[in-house]
Amino acid sequence: MNKKRILIVAGLGLAQLTISQLANAQNQDSLQLKDVVITATKNDQKQSQTGKVATIISRATLERSNGKSLPELISEQAGIIVAGSSSNPGLNKSVFFRGAGSAYAVVLIDGIVQNDPSGNGGAFDLRLLSIDQIDHIEILRGGQSTIYGSDAVAGVINIITKKGGPKGNTIYGVASAGSYETYKGTIGLNGGVEGFSYNINYTHAKTDGISEAANPVGNNTAFDKDGFKTDALNANFGIKLDNHFSINPFVRYYYGNYSFDGGAFADANNYSILKNFAAGTNAKYEFATGKVTLNYSFESTRNDAHSQYPSINEGRVSILDLFYNQKLGNKLDLLVGIDNRVMKLSSASNKPQTDIFAAYGSLFLHDLSIFNLEVGGRYNKHEQYGENYTYAITPSINIIKEIKLFGTVSTAFKIPTLNMLFGQYGANLALRPEKSQNYEAGVNFSFADDKFSLRLAGYKRDLTDAIIYAYPNGYINQVSQKTKGFEVEPAAKFGKFSLNGYYAYVEGNEFNFVDNAIADYLFRRPKHTFGLTAGVQATNDLFISANLRYFGTRTDGNFTTYTVDNLPAYKLLSAYAEYALAKKRVKLFFDAKNILNEKYNEIIGYNSLGFNFNTGVIFNVR
Repeated sequence: MNKKRILIVAGLGLAQLTISQLANAQNQDSLQLKDVVITATKNDQKQSQTGKVATIISRATLERSNGKSLPELISEQAGIIVAGSSSNPGLNKSVFFRGAGSAYAVVLIDGIVQNDPSGNGGAFDLRLLSIDQIDHIEILRGGQSTIYGSDAVAGVINIITKKGGPKGNTIYGVASAGSYETYKGTIGLNGGVEGFSYNINYTHAKTDGISEAANPVGNNTAFDKDGFKTDALNANFGIKLDNHFSINPFVRYYYGNYSFDGGAFADANNYSILKNFAAGTNAKYEFATGKVTLNYSFESTRNDAHSQYPSINEGRVSILDLFYNQKLGNKLDLLVGIDNRVMKLSSASNKPQTDIFAAYGSLFLHDLSIFNLEVGGRYNKHEQYGENYTYAITPSINIIKEIKLFGTVSTAFKIPTLNMLFGQYGANLALRPEKSQNYEAGVNFSFADDKFSLRLAGYKRDLTDAIIYAYPNGYINQVSQKTKGFEVEPAAKFGKFSLNGYYAYVEGNEFNFVDNAIADYLFRRPKHTFGLTAGVQATNDLFISANLRYFGTRTDGNFTTYTVDNLPAYKLLSAYAEYALAKKRVKLFFDAKNILNEKYNEIIGYNSLGFNFNTGVIFNVR
């Protein structure tokens, strides 16, 4: 589908839109920030009761992001860089959280930790979930290992999926098409009867994409495009056995076929097939002053790469998390829990396996005059390296209703992966966990019932025993890495207008694989990033928004010349329009944004390849 046809379709859609936005989106927008409950703390706290730096991406925001992918949406948040988020959709997406390397942030789905033991970093692949399957997202910045264990060094992303609807049945979905022969469709069914609810949806997406390799100077042969084809199934069920006891099983399956090239300037017909299966349940027993929660998940990931260097990586992980919440009066809450994870590298000939057990607890003192305090600790026992401990102390003071001071002192850790311990390249069974000491402080201003708000947060992280690959010796624990920075997040609402922005600064040092030494810069993470989103409810029928992001200069390794190169700054611009039709049950949207050849321009510099257009329809029929 060419760009002219896309614009014609979009123009016809924009001409006929007549009625209001969905009522639930309006309700989400009007909900005051301090009243939003954060489930990622495992204690269902309001934002006014916690000193953690939390961001909620609401259902309304997600419904107005249908032209985006999950990595794109996450990358629009302060202090988070998702490498490849604005590039070819099939490109691997690495999350850099507050200057930390990739795989130093934990992704949760409905509060359950996600992990891929088949990879070197063990990080969850954000490509596995579509925006259409998500209800809202909670982001906690800073070390969260006391609650979530390994990898929660720089933050946590909790993705809450869509659940069953009201009594009866509702069919919903999204159909869209865009440039680069991009198509996407989601169809879902949800509803419920007395004591039972369900939500089942299926998403298919396909794009021709762009070439991941840059055409060398003097070569007139066009490189082929590197696209992908994906299919995803997500099913959630809710069974309420009585007024106290509920069980919520889930099943997810994802298949992706991704094309990729042979190098920075080498075209190739390489492809990889990614399969992910997850199943498990959440169970809760609630009583007058507390509740018991059980989370269980089994996840299997297989990545089969076909190239000059073919490989098959397959891993499995089973996670059991049992925790108990108890109210000790009106001002004090108790959380205690146990967590056990079994990880297996099933693609290796010896099928290595490891286990980590943990016991954790926290006390939450809240609404004591103007003071809130969270104190917690965690004990971990790993099958290979033995024991380690973490703690977190998070006070906050509501000086007046409009001003809150907050801070955190905590420790966090990341265990060595199965490849590091048992893999065929440089394995080392003597590896210790990476450990971090974290400091954070800030202030939040909120005026006129959250119509004007400003959050300022500064942080410092000292990482010790960082694991690096030191050729030819293999994996070893390094001495230290240090990172510091700050974030500024203003927001304002003027009647039908809304403005949200951020500025983030980060600097630090880390081991770089070009010089094989500690360097005073961070690969791929600019010191300065900036974002601004402006939205307007132009009429009861029409919502329009625009987003501008700036990424400053940064460094990266040129593995052709084995030098460290400086890359220029770049900007990204996107626009979105949405209308409702047919008694608020049908919406049309149009999205346009920059797309970059981001993977190999880490070597040759970032250059915009123009705009990517996407237009479609969202429907909801009872």
